[in-house]
Amino acid sequence: MTIKKKIAVLIGAAALMLTPTTAFATGPEYAPEHPTHPTHPTHPTPGPKSPLPAKAKAYGVYCRAFSKKHIQGQKGTPFSQCVTAMAKVANTSEPTAQTAKTACEKFSKKHVKGQKRTPFSQCVVAAAQVEKDLATS
Repeated sequence: MTIKKKIAVLIGAAALMLTPTTAFATGPEYAPEHPTHPTHPTHPTPGPKSPLPAKAKAYGVYCRAFSKKHIQGQKGTPFSQCVTAMAKVANTSEPTAQTAKTACEKFSKKHVKGQKRTPFSQCVVAAAQVEKDLATS
């Protein structure tokens, strides 16, 4: 082997040994170009005049104790009345915003046998929870 060939082999071997080391010297990059789980946009809470499906998604959690069966002579079900009351309580920025007592005044204050609270007090407790959740968010 000639000296030129020996030098070429040494340079090639050195290049092969140094290439992997320099490739990993900066470390791997794990951050993807686009996040796999984008941050969710904040959705405004629906107002009291919004359609019922929009309000039910937002405030239905607080009104779980209310019946979804229609009562003859009343406008809507107790559940829908509760959802509307929660929407009125939640939108404090509107001039028609109400307190828990005034929003729940449609509910009966009579005790029903077998239930812990009156429908009115259930509504007031739910409204207090809505106000608490809005204050923390």
